[in-house]
Amino acid sequence: MKPAVFGVLPDGREIREVTLRSKAGATAKIIEWGAVVRDLQVPLADGKMQRVVLGLNSLEDYLDHSPHFGAIAGRFANRIAGGKFTLDGKTHQLPINEFDRNSLHGGGGGFGQRPWTILDQADHYVVMALHSPDGDKGYPGALTLTCRYTLLEPAILRMGLVATCNGPTVVNFCHHSYFNLDGSADILDHTLEVRADVYTPVDEYLIPTGEMRNVAGTPLDFRTARPIRMQGADGQRIRYDNNFMLRGDRREAIAKSGMDVVHAATTASKKSGLSMEVWTTEPAMQFYDAFKMQMSVPGLDGVPYQPSGGMCFEPQHVPNSPNLPQFPSTVLRPGELYRQVTEYRFVNGR
Repeated sequence: MKPAVFGVLPDGREIREVTLRSKAGATAKIIEWGAVVRDLQVPLADGKMQRVVLGLNSLEDYLDHSPHFGAIAGRFANRIAGGKFTLDGKTHQLPINEFDRNSLHGGGGGFGQRPWTILDQADHYVVMALHSPDGDKGYPGALTLTCRYTLLEPAILRMGLVATCNGPTVVNFCHHSYFNLDGSADILDHTLEVRADVYTPVDEYLIPTGEMRNVAGTPLDFRTARPIRMQGADGQRIRYDNNFMLRGDRREAIAKSGMDVVHAATTASKKSGLSMEVWTTEPAMQFYDAFKMQMSVPGLDGVPYQPSGGMCFEPQHVPNSPNLPQFPSTVLRPGELYRQVTEYRFVNGR
């Protein structure tokens, strides 16, 4: 199926959309803007289709209102304190776009808010690419990034990223879909298991302090599946926007790649009978329950998305890690290959 025109940018460039299909009946719609997964539907046990991501109806809505719905965030996903980092003795300043002090998801106008280009497609996959020049948003080194979405049987969305550069730089990418497995107004009654024993505490501006703390005895203890909804000692609902260090105890090899994915999280809905497992090559994962979301335009099927209308599972490196050398490095150098694989696996009856 050839790409369809989804919309036209102010500069006249067409943004195209492709539809992927699995033999089992799952479908995914991907647009060139931000390499966004605009829609994803999977079959339920009774044969009905369940939409499992939040999406918007027009390109204009994505340009003006999208909180990174379904996008690839980069060049550095999540936060960098002060928008500054030092690499090989040189300090680089990035745009500030959060709290007047952080650079978030590339500092505004990042990879999730740009046109990509379709390179290849078939019924079950699409490959897109983006080029970022040296000095783009303050980042050193020219970078080329490709993203391949594959719809595997029966209902697995695999995202593969590959990046190369011509000069030393830092990279951190994540997929940023907002998931909802049953179409409820919020996801707070979904259950969640996160395969992590420790998390990275943050300061008042959501920047990691550099510590790692055990989740035991905290609202971040999802080692055993439980509902996301939880009240604190003050009677207020606990809100989540936290980074977990993945345990990596359950892993699988990706055939012919030399890479392993680890089981990061599982969420499930009793209402739909659907569960989703997140598997990734990344060392950490941000869980965000979208408590800040308040959309002024309707979503797919006219749904008014409200706070916690979806949830994000963002496999990535530790936020602000260019300034925290105790965590895995995010430096990419010429001749090196950055690779990430993240899978969202949907299963009925769990």
